Amino acid sequence: MPPSLALLLWLILLLGLLCFDPARSAEPSAALWVPLTWMFIVGSRLVSQWLGSQVGVAAQTFEDGNPLDRTVYSLLIVLAVGILISRSFKWGTFFVRNFALTAFLFFALVSIVWSDFPLVAFKRWFRDLGHCLVILVVLTDSHPVEAVRTLLRRLCYLLIPLSIVLIKYFPGFGTGYDRWTGAATYMGATTSKNMLGVACLISGIFFFWDTVTRWSDRKERRTRRIIMVNFAFIAMTLWLLHLADSATSRVCLVIGCLIIAAAHSDMFRRRSGLLKVLIPACFVLYLILAFGFNVNGDLASAIGRDPTLTDRTLIWKNLLSMNTNPLVGTGYESFWLGSRLALAGRSFEAGLNEAHNGYLDIYLGLGVIGICLLAGFLIASYRNICRQLTSSPSVASLNLALWTITLFYNMTESAFKFHLMWVVFLLAAIAVPAPAADRVRGVASFDNAGATERFLRPPLETVSHRR
Repeated sequence: MPPSLALLLWLILLLGLLCFDPARSAEPSAALWVPLTWMFIVGSRLVSQWLGSQVGVAAQTFEDGNPLDRTVYSLLIVLAVGILISRSFKWGTFFVRNFALTAFLFFALVSIVWSDFPLVAFKRWFRDLGHCLVILVVLTDSHPVEAVRTLLRRLCYLLIPLSIVLIKYFPGFGTGYDRWTGAATYMGATTSKNMLGVACLISGIFFFWDTVTRWSDRKERRTRRIIMVNFAFIAMTLWLLHLADSATSRVCLVIGCLIIAAAHSDMFRRRSGLLKVLIPACFVLYLILAFGFNVNGDLASAIGRDPTLTDRTLIWKNLLSMNTNPLVGTGYESFWLGSRLALAGRSFEAGLNEAHNGYLDIYLGLGVIGICLLAGFLIASYRNICRQLTSSPSVASLNLALWTITLFYNMTESAFKFHLMWVVFLLAAIAVPAPAADRVRGVASFDNAGATERFLRPPLETVSHRR
């Protein structure tokens, strides 16, 4: 098939899915195009790269950035703020309900003072603030659960088929080659095989969750059509994930699906408290085994992988030995700049600009204080999600899966930054104050597999997943 014809067929398929999606229950808000555009850019490539810049060209503009990209980010942020203002969003209540996140962002802003590159650090902080703003556009929708479903579904409709087309018919664009071995690496619509793995991870988690929540109504004609579309995308996702060969994303996909299945099982429905305790306990056990007994290396060797996790353990050891302030770090997103970036390129590999560990990257940039504030945000978000297990278990299962895979993913990759995993995690982690009308009424409803469940909600309860 000619590449141009393949691209045309993809466009026709995309338009068909967007216009005649069987999962579309109502006319979605036009405001959702703002977060969708933002997440597509974060999950694929920068606008400048889509318009012809090389994927690796970021090295030469790593500090200054690209004027076109900055303009696009700024426009989307302005649109998001305008939408929130038009909805009379209660900023004060939001800051109170998300105190841990607010404290983390505020400390990151203050850290610009001791950064070697304060202007660059501020630009990145302002850009990353956009994550929260565009997510608030979704969560403040009049039907937030349906908005989340629509957003994630449309994002997968964009990323997954396009990645297949680029890999099969535009190899110069969708395929890269290892600089040492010459082996092909598949990146599709993204910039690396790991980022393609993340896109597949989000797609797999969403379609699995959507199928599970709709399964009880599978005899209905509309639900059958939705599940058929879900199965098709699950198949495409697994094929792409196999090509990407991203071990971290594969493991996290299995973990996320197990959590969703467990949350919907009869045993954990009756004993939701057991699930609340089991997940953090398993993570702590993993930390003990991984760093106390080198289980990561042993498992990697057992499946034929590099026991150093593709030199990650060597990178971590050398980064910890570098001269950084252990209390406050080098400043937000400032470690991988200037002489430190050049030193990392000489010591490890050219183009290295992350620690391949999200917690270590936060430590290098914001020190122990930053790690503590991040931990506070993770704990606070987990408590909010656990409360949803009683009021809205179907939605809570997805949030619980996203929370867990974010923790595990950041053990071998860096995602607490301008990263698709972080943006999707914020969908589950941010708590939004209820509108005044809902506080008076005290009753909310949310969509679950095409049916409507209703539950009582106390004043100012989070409605980030309320319909």
